[in-house]
Amino acid sequence: MVNGLLDTSVIIDLLRNYDPAREWLRQQANLGVSPIVWLEIIQGADDKPAMQSAIRLLKLFEQVEMLPVDHTWAIDQAVRYTLSHSVGVFDCLIAAASHRLQVPLYTGNIKHYSPMLGDLAQRPY
Repeated sequence: MVNGLLDTSVIIDLLRNYDPAREWLRQQANLGVSPIVWLEIIQGADDKPAMQSAIRLLKLFEQVEMLPVDHTWAIDQAVRYTLSHSVGVFDCLIAAASHRLQVPLYTGNIKHYSPMLGDLAQRPY
């Protein structure tokens, strides 16, 4: 079981070799990512080497599959927070597993996740 999930923003920092992200990661264990994070990272790759590097990094983390209950929860959050907090649908999907598992979602985007997750949305570094 994972101790926490990583948002796309953390993976991007790791891909950019951002020292605070790398140092924080060295102190962590059993982290996971959702398929939505995988898709966002792959979509952001500029070329084949960048994509291969991203895939190598993503494979270091457990992939936490989404369940039908996650989709239902994400839809409810999108209805509730899209207009009031500018929360995107992918953010709702990424947050869903964190909510279901009751583990932190580590992110640089507290603004979008905290309305849905409260204290489970955590800035890692």
